[in-house]
Amino acid sequence: MADTQQAETPADAAAGTQADKRTGKHAARLAKQIRAFAASHGGSAEGQLAHIGRGRTRIALVGANGEWGNLVADSFDAAKDAATLAGLTLQDDFDGDLAARVRTGPYEWSRMAGLQLGGPANG
Repeated sequence: MADTQQAETPADAAAGTQADKRTGKHAARLAKQIRAFAASHGGSAEGQLAHIGRGRTRIALVGANGEWGNLVADSFDAAKDAATLAGLTLQDDFDGDLAARVRTGPYEWSRMAGLQLGGPANG
């Protein structure tokens, strides 16, 4: 059996370059949002990346003051690039120390119970 490889055509190379440019722009926008989140929540933040389906990746953020938020990236590569550009410290899991720093307020507690305990209605 011969080992064959298909040569990349100029069209393939151009498509790859365009995708890389889109990923780079998306990562730069996300990095700007991550830096803004960190600046407004104690000056720093940590995060965790999680695949959420259809190629998308969630960037969970926890600020130094315990406030938290989420961003969604179009790909894992864009999420990782954004975290690197923003200087975000990434954790492997959203548990332990990272989860312990999350501060929740009355809104989150009422939403956790949902409608069963008189929490705000969905939409």
